[in-house]
Parts: sequence; structure tokens; C-alpha cells
Amino acid sequence: MIRNITFDEFIKLDIPVPLADVRTPAEFAHGHIPGAFNLPLFSNEERVVVGTTYKQVGREAAIMLGFDLTGPKWSGYIKKALEVVPEKRVGVHCWRGGMRSVAMAWALDLYGFEVYLIEGGYKSYRRWALNLFEKQYQALLLGGMTGSGKTRILNELAGRGEQMIDLEDLARHQGSAFGSMNKMVQPTQEQFENELAFRLKDIDAQQTVWLEDESRNIGKLTIPAPLWQQMSSAPVIDLEVDLKTRIASLVDEYGQLDKDFLINCTERIHKRLGPVQTKDAISAIRENRMDEFMRLVLVYYDKTYRNSLARKAQDRLFHLNVRDADAAHLTELILAISKTISFSKI
Repeated sequence: MIRNITFDEFIKLDIPVPLADVRTPAEFAHGHIPGAFNLPLFSNEERVVVGTTYKQVGREAAIMLGFDLTGPKWSGYIKKALEVVPEKRVGVHCWRGGMRSVAMAWALDLYGFEVYLIEGGYKSYRRWALNLFEKQYQALLLGGMTGSGKTRILNELAGRGEQMIDLEDLARHQGSAFGSMNKMVQPTQEQFENELAFRLKDIDAQQTVWLEDESRNIGKLTIPAPLWQQMSSAPVIDLEVDLKTRIASLVDEYGQLDKDFLINCTERIHKRLGPVQTKDAISAIRENRMDEFMRLVLVYYDKTYRNSLARKAQDRLFHLNVRDADAAHLTELILAISKTISFSKI
């Protein structure tokens, strides 16, 4: 049985259903619905040939070529689907709900699958995702200079049942020049937005959602404009942590990274650090004086953060001088402050 269904209806089904994306591997890699698996009808090269035939010869010729290309592969599609979905209940989509998904749905239905065909395909999901960025949320930002332990506190808040979105985790980047940690690979901008929307769908807009006070760019990725506008006007609880504590935290987090990686990252921000500080920072890395290296680069990052804080509405800033490193106690203080904050819709 094939059931046509909107994406919004699909995610509200009583029992979660695996979702097959029948677009090419290249399309899937560029951006896909979180949790979907790739069951490509065409290879990257085959799709180009079919598309060219459609434009230059016509629809019927393209369909015939599609059958020629896929003819020997139908049993393979079904076998792969069975590996992922042995219970034979699956959602299917392509780019915009066209022939690729219809053909795959037909074959799976013929074999006995219960198929949910997503109306409008991936394009409809993108509209759904972008609409979520336009919603109004009760955003509350946790701020503080680099090394203040914001991520640790956000995770503590999440552990207590608070709504929290870790943008750096979704972006796979720590937000600084060294933020890839020499191992993390960032997703495409489109996939970052897809993952973010999937988190936002579970957020109760009438309740506080905690975010880190980020710059708009996280590595090579950009926070969507409507959400960034809300974040720019949201109240901020600013953690004031002394320099010595922050340096120790950063040395613990970054100090064991490959020296060549740290040097390359430092050289990329040499215009912002200045020639003398850049030279001194690189020398500190090579000589394993990581405390000194962190102190030098924090001059730049601290200045940047102060400038960012100065642009915020001062009546929306709530400062918390951190003298206790205990995350549980600090979280209690932060939650107490949050209860005094009123939210206004933007």
C-alpha cells in the first residue's frame, strides 16, 4: 500500500518509520533529512545523463533511459531496503515528489512494503525547516569569555530537563580558530540547517530554550538569519570567570592537540592577533608553554567578546561572577537568575 503524506504528518506518526531518500549520493551528502538513509535510484552520473536527455530530447526519452539504467538494479534496491527496514514499513522521497520517488514507492509496494510517499519531497522538508527558524522562541543565552565553561553548564541544564540546543555540537566546531580540534569535519550549511530544524521541532516555544551566546558564524557555517536576529536581542547571562581559571580550562581542552595544527590555526588569525603576538604565540606552542600561548590568543578573543557584549542592550545582560567551579551549584544560580527574566516577543 502507498500512502501519500506530508512531511509534517510523517513525523507525527504513532510509530517511527525509517525514511528512504532516493536522490543521488551527491544530493544526499549536500543535505538530507536527519535520520534518513540513502537508497539512490540513480548514481550521480546517471542523474546528469537523464536530466540532459529530458532537456534536450524530452520527457518520454528520459523516462525510457531511466528504465534502461535501473532495469537490472531493482532487486538490489529492494534488498537494501530490507536490510534497513526488515519490518517493511518505510517512507520514501526524492527532490520534489517526482518520478524517482514514485518509481521506488511502486517497486517497494509491489514487494509488499507499506510505503509512505512524502508529498513535495525534500523540497517540502526544506520549506518546513526554514519556517521553523521564523518561529518566535523564548531564547536565553549563556555567555562568557572563551574558556568560561559554557558548554559544560549547558549540558548540566539539559540534564536537568531544560530545553537546550548546542549549536557548536550541530556545527561540529568549537567556534574559535582552533574549533575543529583537528578532527571534526563540519557539515554543509544546508545539513547544519536541517539538523538545527530537527532540534527546533521538539522545542516548546512557550518555555525557555538555552543557547550559547555565539557569533553568527561557527567555523564556516552561519546561524540562519531569523534565529540569529532573535539571539541578538535575547537576554544573556554572562559568566564572569577569572583569566587564570579560563587558561587552565583551555590548556586542558586544547593543550594536547597537534602542535602543527595549533600553529597553522594561529597563522590564519595573524592579522587579528598582530605580528608580535603571533610570533610569540607560535614560539610558546613550539616550546610547549601552553599557558602562555593561551594567554596570548585570549587577548584577541576577550577583546572581541567585550565588543560583542557592548553592542547588546544592557538591560538584557545579567552578570554572574563565578567563584565556584562546581557545575551543579553554578547551574542552580543560573536557573535562579533565569526566573527573574521576562521575555518579550521580537
